[in-house]
Amino acid sequence: MASRFNALKADATWQKVWDERQTFKADDASAKPRAYVLEMFPYPSGRIHVGHGRNYVMGDVLARFWRMKGREVLHPMGWDAFGMPAENAAMERGINPGTWTRANIATMKAQLRRFGLAIDWSRELATCEPDYYGHEQALFLDLFRAGLVYRKESAVNWDPVDMTVLANEQVIDGRGWRSGALVERRKLSQWFLKITDFADELLEGLGALEHWPDKVKLMQENWIGRSRGLQFRFDLSDGGSVEVFTTRPDTIFGASFVAVAADHPIAQALAATDPDAAAFVERCKQGGTTAAEMETQEKLGFDTGLKARHPLDPDWDLPVYIANFVLMEYGTGAVFGVPAHDQRDLDFARKYGLPVKRVVSEGDDEAPIFVGDVAYTGPGSLVNSHFLDGMDIEDAKRTVIERAEGEGWGTGSTIYRLRDWGVSRQRYWGTPIPMIHCEACGVVPVPGDQLPVILPEDVSFAIPGNPLDRHPTWKHVACPSCSADAVRETDTLDTFVDSSWYFIRFASQPDAKPFDRAGAEKWLPVDQYIGGVEHAILHLLYARFWTRALRHIGMLDIAEPFAGLFTQGMVTHETYKSAHGRWLSPDEVENGTERATGRAVTTGRIEKMSKSKKNTIDPEPIVDRYGADAVRWFMLSDSPPERDLEWSENGIEGAWRFVQRLWRLTQTDESAQGEDLPLRKLAHRTTAGVADAIEGLQFNKAVALLYTLANAIEKAAPSRDRQDAARTMLLLASPMVPHLAEEAWAEAKNDGLIADAAWPAVDPALLVDDEVTIALQVNGKLRDTLVLPKGMPREAIEAAARANAAVQRVLAGAEPKKVIVVPDRLVNLVA
Repeated sequence: MASRFNALKADATWQKVWDERQTFKADDASAKPRAYVLEMFPYPSGRIHVGHGRNYVMGDVLARFWRMKGREVLHPMGWDAFGMPAENAAMERGINPGTWTRANIATMKAQLRRFGLAIDWSRELATCEPDYYGHEQALFLDLFRAGLVYRKESAVNWDPVDMTVLANEQVIDGRGWRSGALVERRKLSQWFLKITDFADELLEGLGALEHWPDKVKLMQENWIGRSRGLQFRFDLSDGGSVEVFTTRPDTIFGASFVAVAADHPIAQALAATDPDAAAFVERCKQGGTTAAEMETQEKLGFDTGLKARHPLDPDWDLPVYIANFVLMEYGTGAVFGVPAHDQRDLDFARKYGLPVKRVVSEGDDEAPIFVGDVAYTGPGSLVNSHFLDGMDIEDAKRTVIERAEGEGWGTGSTIYRLRDWGVSRQRYWGTPIPMIHCEACGVVPVPGDQLPVILPEDVSFAIPGNPLDRHPTWKHVACPSCSADAVRETDTLDTFVDSSWYFIRFASQPDAKPFDRAGAEKWLPVDQYIGGVEHAILHLLYARFWTRALRHIGMLDIAEPFAGLFTQGMVTHETYKSAHGRWLSPDEVENGTERATGRAVTTGRIEKMSKSKKNTIDPEPIVDRYGADAVRWFMLSDSPPERDLEWSENGIEGAWRFVQRLWRLTQTDESAQGEDLPLRKLAHRTTAGVADAIEGLQFNKAVALLYTLANAIEKAAPSRDRQDAARTMLLLASPMVPHLAEEAWAEAKNDGLIADAAWPAVDPALLVDDEVTIALQVNGKLRDTLVLPKGMPREAIEAAARANAAVQRVLAGAEPKKVIVVPDRLVNLVA
């Protein structure tokens, strides 16, 4: 056996063997218990960095471990391949987005394969291919026929330079994330999915997700945002009325104004006759529709001249404003402002000199005039509120709702923060929405035999906007109903749709339909899903909705797609800037200077690896130098997996040294005889401990246990137990360092692959501790310890304590006045 492990040779050898033997191909017909391990599939943006690799290695360890424990494992990989970055690359490089995307997939797949992942590559998919998105179009039409898809006019974030709708997350400080243009608020006809029909199910289903992080469940709960409130009307001075909704009816006596959205009928009617009002309404169209944008923008209003009569005081009139922070899509498009207890309302009231009245107080300050610029939003009792005074907030809410319903001016109702999912995107590189617009027939679904609706490749990005709109032929078709001239829908689907069902397609991949129900249900739900916490809300919520929607229409009998969820920490690295303020990559820096110029660089904070700050580490040179196993070991060993991991050269060097040490420890003397009971016990305890740690995704604990076993093997004299312990250690480490494990397994002339080997059996008798460490105290102070057989009688423990040399020195011949014995724990001699 070679004295040093040749990592690069082993990597190439065993990756080829696994491929040729299809070692990790999941068998749909297997009778073994099933396990489905899945990492969130990557966007093919170019090249991966070591941060990407961490979650794939974590999933890989679990997949390999479950195979060794006798389970049939599905561990697939694919590509979330549609989206704006590809269109941006097409514009910058003058190529088709598909060309750029497929080249990136090839590059990133080759990089991922270098890690030796136990992937079933036979199920690989890319969402940009017709054999995937054609099935997505079919599912979209199934949901349409079930009444879960509709089209309506809606306010959107519009980038006037890129000429496309932006998701809320793409609006940064009121500007488009790519163009930097001021975002406009526009109304467009959009396609929506009725996620709100499932709001209660999605909320209540969180309680059954025992193996999800609490923080993720709380984030989803807050996003859905179920709350009990009051919808009521204010009578207006012109004889009309305005409906408002509030989740804080308890604060009704703190009302200072009523505000309506710029596209509320009251605002529109006034704008039709008042040029100043019309100008203000037009101004309100500037700025995004995001909650963050609405909170941070300057609060502006236009006094309509109308007065709203307070429902509980006929002599109290409130001014009515058009306000830029109220959206028609939320509630009724009208609110009443309580400045003392809502920051947005307070900012508005201070700007326009409106009253600010305290109606909730936690302490002694009950003064009706509220001072300061920070609203009080905490708990407390009602004050300055007539019949509500002294009540807590919840009692006051119930009281106002009951009174409103009794007097007929309002109704208690439950609302949700969650809104229906707008899935229309005015861009090319996405799934074409399979609808056709006919002047005579209206909107008509594309017939099933005409799917997939394939994206044309001969498109131009020379002009901003959606190339599908400008294509000379693609959108022009015959109406499926009347054969008259018609046009295709040129919007494409939000890419979150692509990632809302890919895990089902991995489980079942028939050619003629999206999936086979029975085949998919054999694998689903995913036993362990791994990915970043940044996807905690939208992706995970949409995937949960999509699965429920498919169950609703009878295509699947699964409610929750992911039984277990783990959100791994990020891989971080220092950031560097040149003397001219340019971001530098780590390979451009040496000993605090820029390699190219020799000038000093500024070392910045340790941050998540990102291309924008160039603090990424390409794994290929690292794997070329140290081998895949050293990289894998470092990713698993240096930090708890839920925490961030700082990449360091010292860390990878240490991992490489341990891999070499592990290799040497496998070279045991097979002729050695004799026993080493303590080492045998440690090997069995380590086997149980590593299994528990991997099951619990506590990989760093598994690594620590293997270090302890390695130390013990290294110190042990040659024996049969030492040889067995080394073999056990190799099996336990094999999910983490699979190439070394296969090489050592083969060198030892074992049958088959270690990837197919069983996890070592554990003898329960060897897990029982038959010795305990007893603390020896004199007058309550620890003086020494004793290792004694477990369960010794009190008299024998006391005798051993009295005979201890350290105890005798302290007592100096004196007889203790009292001896306290706690069996198996301590002895305290009181002098």
